[in-house]
Amino acid sequence: MVEALERSPDGGATLNARDIMNRPVVAAAPMTTARDIAIQLLMGGYSGLPVTDRSGAVTGIVSELDVIRAIRAGKALESTTAEEIMSREVVSVDVGASVEQVMELLDTKHFVRLPVTDEGKLVGVISRPDVLRAFIEPKFMTFS
Repeated sequence: MVEALERSPDGGATLNARDIMNRPVVAAAPMTTARDIAIQLLMGGYSGLPVTDRSGAVTGIVSELDVIRAIRAGKALESTTAEEIMSREVVSVDVGASVEQVMELLDTKHFVRLPVTDEGKLVGVISRPDVLRAFIEPKFMTFS
């Protein structure tokens, strides 16, 4: 991983994963059907969903491409589970990871999104647009 610390766009304190991640995060259970995942992807505007166990530990990720591959393979989405189609080798970042570390992974590994964990439990997701937003919109604030 890159050791350099990233300055925030306004020159202030270091930006970390916790500062730019999306939350609350939607995750699928291993037995969620591919059909339900596809609906969640479409309705939520997501390109992929983490798959977690009941404790919140990330066990996989299902992307749009995983669902498309299931369709192409002739699998019935109503009976195919996340566990059957998910990518199992998931790379995640800790909430304290610098934005530079996040960008390094997105770039070198060609990831679209990264799960964010705190003590091994899913707490958020960072996608490419989240990184761009941190640098393009540093003067805007969102309240929820």
